[in-house]
Amino acid sequence: MTGSGSAAEETEYRILKFDELDGWAEDDHAAALKVFLNTCQDMKSPDWRNLCRAAAEQTNARAFFELFFRPVEISDGKPALFTGYFEPELDGDLYRSERFRFPIYSLPPEARDGSWLSRREMEETGAMEGRGLEIAWVDDAVELFFLQVQGSGRIRLPDGRFIRVGYGGKNGHEYRSIGRELVRRGVYNVHQVSAQVIKNWVRRNPIDGLELLRHNPSYVFFREVSEVPSHLGPLGAMNRSVTTMRTVAVDPRYTPLGAPVWVEKDGKGKIRSLMIAQDTGSAIKGAQRADIFFGTGDAAGQKAGRLKDPGRMVVLMPIQTAYAYLPVDEQ
Repeated sequence: MTGSGSAAEETEYRILKFDELDGWAEDDHAAALKVFLNTCQDMKSPDWRNLCRAAAEQTNARAFFELFFRPVEISDGKPALFTGYFEPELDGDLYRSERFRFPIYSLPPEARDGSWLSRREMEETGAMEGRGLEIAWVDDAVELFFLQVQGSGRIRLPDGRFIRVGYGGKNGHEYRSIGRELVRRGVYNVHQVSAQVIKNWVRRNPIDGLELLRHNPSYVFFREVSEVPSHLGPLGAMNRSVTTMRTVAVDPRYTPLGAPVWVEKDGKGKIRSLMIAQDTGSAIKGAQRADIFFGTGDAAGQKAGRLKDPGRMVVLMPIQTAYAYLPVDEQ
């Protein structure tokens, strides 16, 4: 069964039965339904909107998913890959000082069309300086770099307060992996590279480290979103808070934002869980590519940073939508 559209021409869709989902019966479907309700009202398709209204009245979450959805395995010929992401916490201040000297910038007007200077050009020309675009200042350049990779985070101020920042735009340049660059240079082998390894290398090599960060021309700008309560997760691509171990970032060319996604992550610490596709990421490309949200802070970051596993992802689609992917002779 092959589909067409904006995604790859060789996309294949296979409709499964719920008893083909490994671990389906053992999951906490009510927890997944609660997260689904956080964002389903924002979905535009009538099929999804009708399901959202029905979801609000459910007392048996598993029965709801099994009655109104069909599992659809979407593949594009590439193997499945699961990684993790988290909300970093950085130390910072609202004012520049000797310690806090790395700025978190809001989007400049020139970059609103999604095309502007590269990371190197921004830093070397001083194009951002003296314009009042600084939201805060932090004390670690490599932590700021990874804040941009994650797309949101919390800044711990000297008085103990926090401010929260969310994705505000980017400069339009393609993301380039600095981990791959370290492998290319022969500094590490592929299996050795992790976020923590990269951070340690940059800190040990401050001059070469800053130069390494410039290898990635992509630059992410932020906006303050401190109105999001601290007990909730950061805002995802649907402008709603994401949920620890229930939100997954996907490629929206294949998986509709807001859709339930059955995750079968293999490898160490297997995961069998129904999550909701509420986020995206610049490195999340492909029908079987997903990023699992692990929460806020260093412990979540360590868990997320270690995750790089195979498995399978199955999207739960409204019944009519699912069967529309079938060739006419199979409907």
